Amino acid sequence: MSEGETKGTPGAMLAVPGGMFGGVFMRGGPVADDAAWLHAMLAAEAGLARALERAGLVPAGAGATVTAAAARTADFDLTELSWSSALTGNPVPGLARALTRLVADPAAKSAVHQGATSQDILDTAAMLLACDAIDAAADSLAAAAASAARLADAHRGTLMIGRTLLQQAVPVTFGVVAAGWLAGLDGALDGLASVRATRLAAQLGGAAGTLASLGPAGPQVKSLFAQEVGLLDPPLPWHTERLRIIDVAVAMTRVTAALSKIARDVTLLAQTEIAEVSEGAEPAGPAGHAAPRRGGSSAMPNKNNPVAAVAILGCARQAGGLLATLVASAEQEHQRAAGAWHAEWQPFSHLLQLAVTAAAWARDLLANLTVDPARMAANLHAAGGLPMAERVTALLRESLGGPQAHDLVAIAAGRAASSGAPLLDVLLAASDIADKLTQAGISAAEIERALDPAGYLGASDAFITAALAAHPAS
Repeated sequence: MSEGETKGTPGAMLAVPGGMFGGVFMRGGPVADDAAWLHAMLAAEAGLARALERAGLVPAGAGATVTAAAARTADFDLTELSWSSALTGNPVPGLARALTRLVADPAAKSAVHQGATSQDILDTAAMLLACDAIDAAADSLAAAAASAARLADAHRGTLMIGRTLLQQAVPVTFGVVAAGWLAGLDGALDGLASVRATRLAAQLGGAAGTLASLGPAGPQVKSLFAQEVGLLDPPLPWHTERLRIIDVAVAMTRVTAALSKIARDVTLLAQTEIAEVSEGAEPAGPAGHAAPRRGGSSAMPNKNNPVAAVAILGCARQAGGLLATLVASAEQEHQRAAGAWHAEWQPFSHLLQLAVTAAAWARDLLANLTVDPARMAANLHAAGGLPMAERVTALLRESLGGPQAHDLVAIAAGRAASSGAPLLDVLLAASDIADKLTQAGISAAEIERALDPAGYLGASDAFITAALAAHPAS
């Protein structure tokens, strides 16, 4: 291989969005990478130029001229902006200089960055990125919720063992499990919608939050700027009041939290020994590349790992720490923070991307989830009736009293567990237990009915109906 080929191949690989780990952690497309930040910052600069023109502070046509220059994103050198940020502490001064150079009309150059400071552009860009990320996450979540609703309705009567503290408990249905997933997804969607409608605001305050350089026109320009960039117009600049950043972060973390519940359930239910669900469809590979089976292992050809669920959990594990960093960064000094504002940029970007990625994985996971009702029934039957001990105790309580009923069933359950015999056989065959049942007037038929898991589902069906009724798409 020639030197040129050696150098060229890695370069081509690095062009993949997200690099080596992009396939796992940038699913659904990049929403907060360098290109997205550049586009958002230029949108803020262009919106400011148009607002200044509308306020009569720059020549007619200047806004359109600056907007046209800002649209030429390919003319901006990210390497140069990165280098310049080391001189000024952020990339905006270098961006403003580059944009000014690209504005051909000398009269329009004055519209670039007039009245603004770097934080105005970066904070507004952050809100624009949040708009896109929220929309992308919400789209995937809505699709995932539709799949969860379908699963809940389709499996209303699919019996399975419930598990508490990772131990078998009482019977449930897979439908009520999926209804719980649906409720979490709908809650995450509600949070995104609330933040999208009420908390995404433009930031324009100038050097210290007073817009002094714009004189009496400052408040008007602030309002026009918000209109131009499509964000809310806040009552005053929020440059050191960081609750808007935190609110976005919380909404995104709630997304990963809701999805982590689903993903963890899937990883547990997909274990080889349980095998009650499995991940479905295999993805197509990139053009010209083979598409290996999803879930394979580099060492074990037999493996069928739940990749989508694992990827969701990988996203969720990072989200809490990023949120903590953003909350800690809310302590900002005077009119511009020395470091805390700077500490927000990367965790905010990563959190937006992780939420969008997790939601995209969840969309795929729930759309293609394979449910095995027969395996669920087999696992429930293999418990030998022990999960129904609570119901048998309730049956005996009225005749024997609570403590005696509990102790009697506990003895029977212990014998069933140690011998491997079904609980029904132990209850009816052991003379010391059978005599007490006879004295209590409890027949064998009553015991058998009490051990039927289909008759001990409580309000499961009603809860499924309620979850589906609360789901906006139902």
